Amino acid sequence: MLSVSNAFQDRKFLTFMLNKLLGNAVKANIEQVSKELGHILIQGEEIQLAFKLVRDFFVFTNFRLILVDKQGLTGKKVEYHTILYKSITHFSLETGGRFDLDADLKIWISGTSTPIEKKFKKGGNLVAEVQGAIAFYTIYPSK
Repeated sequence: MLSVSNAFQDRKFLTFMLNKLLGNAVKANIEQVSKELGHILIQGEEIQLAFKLVRDFFVFTNFRLILVDKQGLTGKKVEYHTILYKSITHFSLETGGRFDLDADLKIWISGTSTPIEKKFKKGGNLVAEVQGAIAFYTIYPSK
């Protein structure tokens, strides 16, 4: 017999899996991300918040933003893009509309004219939280 709590857990799991498959950002487990990125973290650096977007990550540490881009079929080739919070000159969030349902996040870095762009698929409710985290860490960078 299926209980209400089991049905709720199954629904949460299905929602989580659909979000991952469709490209929607989901909060990542900080312990798992810490293990995966331990080799690139410096002494005293701690992951404070992380979001997963299909195979890629937005990782907010006490020192920097790390964009993890897993490439290829297996995802073994990985690009780690470090952005110091103080180097973010501005950023924008363009929400989905009637015809273009995806949201776009753009981050401009000092010394570059072209922004870093990330797309969030329709229904990705965490894009505003990612934008909020960027706002927080650029306004209150760790010292």
